[in-house]
Amino acid sequence: MTSVPTPDPGPGRQSRPAPHDQRSRPVPRPRPPGPADEPFDLLGIGIGPFNLSLAALADGVPGLAAAFYDQRPDFRWHPGLLIDGATLQVPFLADLVTLADPASHWTFLNYLKHRERLFPFYFAERFHVHRAEYDAYCRWVAESLPSTHFGQQADTVRWNAARGLFEVDHTHLDEHGEAEALDRTYARHLVLGIGTEPYVPEPLRPLADAPAVPVVHSAQYTENRERLLAAEHITVIGSGQSGAEVFLDLLRARPAGYERITWLARTPAFAPMEYSKLGLEHFTPDYTRYFHALPEQVRDRLVPQQWQLHKGIDTETITAIHDELYRRTLDGGWPDAVLTPGVSVRTAGRLGSREVELHLEHAEQGTRSRLVTSAVVLATGYRERPLDRLLAPLGPALRTDAAGRPAVDALHRLELDRSVTGRVYVQNAERHTHGVGAPDLGLAAWRSAVILNDLTALLTGEEHYPLPVRTAFTTFGLGGPPPAATGTATRTAALRHG
Repeated sequence: MTSVPTPDPGPGRQSRPAPHDQRSRPVPRPRPPGPADEPFDLLGIGIGPFNLSLAALADGVPGLAAAFYDQRPDFRWHPGLLIDGATLQVPFLADLVTLADPASHWTFLNYLKHRERLFPFYFAERFHVHRAEYDAYCRWVAESLPSTHFGQQADTVRWNAARGLFEVDHTHLDEHGEAEALDRTYARHLVLGIGTEPYVPEPLRPLADAPAVPVVHSAQYTENRERLLAAEHITVIGSGQSGAEVFLDLLRARPAGYERITWLARTPAFAPMEYSKLGLEHFTPDYTRYFHALPEQVRDRLVPQQWQLHKGIDTETITAIHDELYRRTLDGGWPDAVLTPGVSVRTAGRLGSREVELHLEHAEQGTRSRLVTSAVVLATGYRERPLDRLLAPLGPALRTDAAGRPAVDALHRLELDRSVTGRVYVQNAERHTHGVGAPDLGLAAWRSAVILNDLTALLTGEEHYPLPVRTAFTTFGLGGPPPAATGTATRTAALRHG
């Protein structure tokens, strides 16, 4: 999702969607400025939900010259996982802006109003919306904001000390992804939201060498669904929500008694996601601040232990899977489906031209076995895209931790040498410093507001978005909870002053 610069929509603008009879038509995009143009105050690279949240909130900051770029031709959110009926795992209030600015034009409820769907949503009484609906909402925002620009591929970022600006070299791409022109844009500050990429563990990578056998990551599931269903036997690998949704969809599509599906997971159980009210407070700004203040070795130990906070399966999906399996026993017999947790894949490879062979090991039994299958879905998650290539010229100025990862301060800024006076913010590249909430949609608006407050405080001396000082009933660590909010104190100010 790496992207690039574009033109400044002009200071103080309040963009709005097109009138009623044109509202589905994208706002025309001017081309990115050349080096002679005024620099942006903030240039965003990547337009996923997090930078889109920042773009939407930045739209409400008068005088802020901001632009956001992505190399893709348009916005798409995990299109390979838009399975019929699949829902978002956070409430609709965790949209792009509401938890920072519920009066924003870019709320999910206002999207429904513009689509004349507010009353149907009201009567549906849904707290968790369909993934396809969230994708459509984000596309509405991305197409309506004048600061978002697609078909722009960021290539390199440099610091121009003489001008006190960042230089971003970028390529204009046509609708087919082919290069049209090279350009350079300047910005005072950057925000990197280049997102994550599908992760395939090392033992499973040889499966990609079997072109005649459908072996796909769950990120490409829907586009390969018919090919997978045509396979004699299907194996799903992965214990999280994506693996569960893929397994359920395949199960529902296969005839009773002839399912021939195996579901494998490394976790000791197909476990539900932690969704208790107090457990969810790990996704509050309070916990993020507590986590960031912990020693690096403690943070590194905590993240793997907290897998059930973000890698478990929601109870509705678990229930639906059990209900479907149970329904297939009503006429006697058992479905031809195998669900085995506690299993890891040691090695994998081709077996002829139509099958792959998985060598398995059970953690608790200490036993090994072999599984031959004719299709594999790798629901093995995602990893943060490395920043190295894009930021290579800044390498000497970047500070890292003991593990060589970028050091990120409490305000989501990369820690840079003092010679670089511009700020580089990161979104969803700081789990090692900010914890399990870094990739969570529920913290998107708050993090965007923290970034904008830091920027507006620098540019104007004032923070634009008032934020709560306390957000959780739980007090994380000793020393007592933060004081109750009074006056205009904000969490950003608390973070800035320690």
